[in-house]
Amino acid sequence: MRSLDQLSSLIHYLRETENLQSAAALLSWDQETYMPPDGGAARAEQLATLQGMAHERMISEQLQTLLSQSIDLATGDPLPGEQWDPAARGLLREIWRDYQKAKKLPTDFVMRFEKEASLSQQVWVQARAKSDFSIFGPHLQTLVGLKREEATYLQYKGSPYNALLDDYEPGASVEGITPLFSSLRAQLVPLLERIRRSRRGAKARLRGPFDEERQLDFGRMILDRMGFNFREGRLDLSAHPFTTQFHPSDVRLTTRVSRKDPGDAIFSCLHEGGHGLYDQGLPKEYYGTPLGEPVSLGIHESQSRLWENCVGRSRDFWSYFFPKLKKQFPGPLRGVDLDLFYRSINRVRPSLIRVDADELTYNLHIMLRYDLERGMIDEGVDIGRLPALWNDGMERYLGIRPRSDRDGVLQDVHWSIGAIGYFPTYTLGNLYAVQLFRQAHCEIPGLSRKIERGSLSGLKKWLNEKIHRWGRLYSAAELIEQVTHEPLNPGHFMRYLEEKFGEVYRL
Repeated sequence: MRSLDQLSSLIHYLRETENLQSAAALLSWDQETYMPPDGGAARAEQLATLQGMAHERMISEQLQTLLSQSIDLATGDPLPGEQWDPAARGLLREIWRDYQKAKKLPTDFVMRFEKEASLSQQVWVQARAKSDFSIFGPHLQTLVGLKREEATYLQYKGSPYNALLDDYEPGASVEGITPLFSSLRAQLVPLLERIRRSRRGAKARLRGPFDEERQLDFGRMILDRMGFNFREGRLDLSAHPFTTQFHPSDVRLTTRVSRKDPGDAIFSCLHEGGHGLYDQGLPKEYYGTPLGEPVSLGIHESQSRLWENCVGRSRDFWSYFFPKLKKQFPGPLRGVDLDLFYRSINRVRPSLIRVDADELTYNLHIMLRYDLERGMIDEGVDIGRLPALWNDGMERYLGIRPRSDRDGVLQDVHWSIGAIGYFPTYTLGNLYAVQLFRQAHCEIPGLSRKIERGSLSGLKKWLNEKIHRWGRLYSAAELIEQVTHEPLNPGHFMRYLEEKFGEVYRL
């Protein structure tokens, strides 16, 4: 049986290609953190050039030759009479998939898209600061046109949106997501109404300001406890928290701070820390190949939501960390005890901003964005109507209406970088997270007690073993079933919400 040793030339070629993409990712990270304001136009050209070069390598005759030595290029199947071990077979399967997809996209298109996405993100920052969608609208119109063009190149089946969704969650489709979201919404809305009627929630009155450097110090302490390796990563500030990986030994997290409330920094550190642990947990020896890449954005999001919510909003977690938080901010937290703080961070209340939303209403935000994305891609919705459609959707889904573009249609960075098809992975991540955390409790003795003592290494090692080390060897569906012994089961998520908020609100 043949192994990865027989694919050394292919692996070397793939690593060189990934080096170009990592260089582009570094420029993108710098664009959102340290780039001078007037560097945007040049940066867009640089990114377009690097991504164009990487794309040329992914459709080159050299890659075709390397693949044809091992598989049938028409089907992706091994050549007759050859057998490969599971790791090698998985690598060949996924590279063939990437190759087939890449060769459908002209390099000129890839470079046009990359340049426009870079420029558009910079315009979005300006439009959001001024709360004026009209500044950004023309750029979004261009990006939507490019994404429709991409869907056409990729020869989608069913909805054009399927081609874009597949970029982030391979195998997912409108035909599967739409009924899933409809079923969830039918359960979430009545639970939200029960919570509204209970009127037992609590909100701690925080007496700020909260020193920004102390917030960052506290966030770094949590990340260190989680097992994030600061010799292979760093934490910086950005307008919208994100994680970028250039290599498992170089993972960059960003957070944001608010002098009024340390929750922004704490929960974004937990969230991005979950992403960072996944990226650092990918096998270094397979860097540049599918075996060294995350399987899907839904699984990636499951790691961030597991740490942010299942762990970071639990009473177990704050039994250990709340005394440390009070020591860090003795004045602002005067008179706030653990019970009040716990109920405060688990307050359910429809809010305008997705990243500030509670675990229940967060998913309604995602469903709204999913509806709007499909409208833009599948139905040709007039982009100029988007602010009104957004506001109407917020009222329909959450019963509240934004008063400004900044708090409405301009709040998310995703559309400005062309990440259309990304949003559904957030709710998938919530579902995966709860199912995985439930299994971790089954397999890690005394997990709750360990978390109460601030011992998080056992959970981190479990996730390294069960999720991170596999790269793209399995699909998301296969991985979830392998780890939890059942397919994705949204019932676990709803039971988690019922139990948690039933206790908080005494339902």
